[in-house]
Amino acid sequence: MDRTLRIGIIGASAGRGWARISHVPAVRDLPGLSLDAVVGSSQASADAAARAFGAAKAYADAASLFRDPAIDVVTVAVKVPDHRALVLAAAAAGKHLYCEWPLGRNVAETEELAAAIRMSGVHAAIGLQARANPAVRRARRLVESGAIGRVLSARVVSATMAFGAEVEQALAFAEDPANGVTLASIQGAHTLDLVAAVLGRFDAAAAMATTQFPELRIGPDRMPAARSTPDHLLFQVRLATGAPVSVEVAGGRPAGQTPFRFEVTGETGTLVLGGGAPRGVQSGRLRLLLDNREQPLDAGPASLPDAAVNVAGIYAALRDDIRNGTRTAPGAGHALRLSRLVDDLARSADTGTRSRAGDWPEPA
Repeated sequence: MDRTLRIGIIGASAGRGWARISHVPAVRDLPGLSLDAVVGSSQASADAAARAFGAAKAYADAASLFRDPAIDVVTVAVKVPDHRALVLAAAAAGKHLYCEWPLGRNVAETEELAAAIRMSGVHAAIGLQARANPAVRRARRLVESGAIGRVLSARVVSATMAFGAEVEQALAFAEDPANGVTLASIQGAHTLDLVAAVLGRFDAAAAMATTQFPELRIGPDRMPAARSTPDHLLFQVRLATGAPVSVEVAGGRPAGQTPFRFEVTGETGTLVLGGGAPRGVQSGRLRLLLDNREQPLDAGPASLPDAAVNVAGIYAALRDDIRNGTRTAPGAGHALRLSRLVDDLARSADTGTRSRAGDWPEPA
């Protein structure tokens, strides 16, 4: 099936938001996809988004989108607590899915959603877009080809401006861990998934968590609040090959101080992935050096916003999966295994125990 796939985005706002700077330009740039419909919080907001993004249809409720027979793929780009109802309804309607990460608020909810997706038979891509970064894909190929010999060790620093002392009112919901949005479940998970995408399966992992910004100031009125989740994480990972990896995930870094650096030391050479973005590594471009030499990358058109490059990679994989009947995009099963790993690592941080991590990223 080579026809253009028609996309409907839930959560596309004309004024702000992740969908506006990533999903919309990615869909509009990629051949074989078209932005056909948007869903807003009201008819007025949906109409404004449709005008801004050139969508033919604007819906005030997701149910209307699910009933639209012309829509092939539904994108769920809203807050994590809203994922469950939308994903279940989309799967029941037989719509293919692109759902932002995390799929569910916790492991139990992710299990439920993964089961519904599996039973429906639809294709689902989960927004673990860091693994679709062109530099990450190239690094994986170099490791697999033996370009640096046997991997001896690796170390990662991954920073984000989120989870600092100043919290936007719109993001205050993330301070309640029940909503499934924490430094571990967002920046930590994206970073660990990227590491696995380059270096392969984990054998064991452990974590240490710290709260560096215990006192918060929320919204324009700077209302005081206490943080209840960690904003700094240290992971120790042993790969299935036996090589150790150290990972630091830091929240609350100023916008100009959100570096990402991933150094891989092999017996015969080194790889370095570098870059970063205010939202974190998952939302930006990266550079790749092999033995200190910059590597050429197929990073898409320079006109594509940095925030859209990796998202476009996931959409491209989903498009090709739907057309070819393959399952290459990170799907619900992948999301469930990562959710379990993050849960295990949270327990590791609390108890000082080590996670076996034996089924990550693929079943043994």
